[in-house]
Amino acid sequence: METSPYTLAIMPRKKAPKSAHAESELPRERLARLRKERGWTQVELAERVGITQRLLSDYEVGRLRLNADIVVRLADALEIATDELLRSNGRKAPLRPKPSLRLQRRMEKIEKLPPHQQNYLLKTIDGFLKGVAG
Repeated sequence: METSPYTLAIMPRKKAPKSAHAESELPRERLARLRKERGWTQVELAERVGITQRLLSDYEVGRLRLNADIVVRLADALEIATDELLRSNGRKAPLRPKPSLRLQRRMEKIEKLPPHQQNYLLKTIDGFLKGVAG
């Protein structure tokens, strides 16, 4: 059965999955994807950039356009080149998520402990994880 041109013009079209049109991904969408791939919340990324979560949300949903200054700050926080944020480079393999800000703060505190206390704490954590996995 043939569809009339009129029907095609008024019928909503299904959106293709993001991975199918990765080349057409907008910078704001790429920003949100990169943040999520790292396992960060908007609050965590906003803290790293030095802006509010509300402002970051406005960038991600397109209420505000990314300006040069914020692009540089976001790229630095995400540890990527500005080009990777602004245009798609074809690489769509998700990055290994980075530890959350909460975990990073704890790791920094652990690194400040004397070596024997670090070893004791790590053995305790390993024992706990072994019990959870087993």
